[in-house]
Amino acid sequence: MMRNGRRTTCGCFILPPQMLRRIASRGTAPQRDAALETLATDQTMRLSRATYELLEARAPRGLLSVPAAAKQRTVYDAQHQETLPGVPLRSEGAPPLADVEANEAYDGLGATFDFFADVYDRNSIDDEGLHLDATVHYGRRYDNAFWNGQQMVFGDGDGDLFNRFTASLDVIAHELTHGVTGDEAGLVYLGQAGALNESVSDVFGSLVKQYAQKENAGEADWLIGAGLFTSKVHGVALRSLKAPGTAYDDPLLGRDPQPATMAGYVKTSSDNGGVHTNSGIPNHAFYLAATALGGHAWEKAGRIWYETLRDKRLKRTATFAQFARYTVVNAGHFFGAAERRAVAGAWAAVGVKSG
Repeated sequence: MMRNGRRTTCGCFILPPQMLRRIASRGTAPQRDAALETLATDQTMRLSRATYELLEARAPRGLLSVPAAAKQRTVYDAQHQETLPGVPLRSEGAPPLADVEANEAYDGLGATFDFFADVYDRNSIDDEGLHLDATVHYGRRYDNAFWNGQQMVFGDGDGDLFNRFTASLDVIAHELTHGVTGDEAGLVYLGQAGALNESVSDVFGSLVKQYAQKENAGEADWLIGAGLFTSKVHGVALRSLKAPGTAYDDPLLGRDPQPATMAGYVKTSSDNGGVHTNSGIPNHAFYLAATALGGHAWEKAGRIWYETLRDKRLKRTATFAQFARYTVVNAGHFFGAAERRAVAGAWAAVGVKSG
């Protein structure tokens, strides 16, 4: 996907690889098998995605399709294989099925489309009417969900540590937002730019859920992936924007490693430079800005972050400080001095200089 000459190659999976590696090294035999199978599949999909984007970059660009007037969704069934997209299950306007995962995927695609259309006047993920496709029942005991640059893919989970990955609306919206980020900013999936990529997806994943539930900033749980863990896991979600580092603390999975401030920034070569870990810092900055501004978080804080993502001055290799600087500028531009101070204060609280 490319627009305005920007492109991103993204291994956009909701579960970080370090969590799966920990299960693979410490879990029971069935848990290890599920984690290793998921890691192998994820690596294959990362390589396939990189090859796809390389070929796409070399191919001549055709005419843009006519923008869709309304959302168009199709949900497919992989039938526990790993061939995409699978067998069509439910298309736009069709009634619900007996398949819970198919209905959740269909509804999640629709809720995300409606959010971006209603709140930011965006015509689907690429702002050009992209049809939204999703495949459910991918693989066997597949513990992940991902956006591959063309569609959403959901595993059913292993039923032991993880439930079905269609169960969390914020997870669906998180992954689809990777498509928005790739289309608008093309943030490289490495280091601070990669952590910003992950953070933007967490931010809008949470906002889509808040919008669907009509919650204001003070009412929201600010969790990503609530409901994914089974009762065996000591944790409430994968991540928390409100309190990074507290989402789970489990004997097998370990403790949520996300820092809330730059004092805890993790320097690592794993997970593309800790993109799923260090995203806790900009995540918390957004939470602080949204709660300081009050009301519905998508109206001010969300608008500021969205316009920053679209800001042509934002580089693909943006650091936290550079992204922060443009959020402060855009807060003043789209709203006023009070909003500018609130956003600057949020970044200062997490140890990121915005000026």
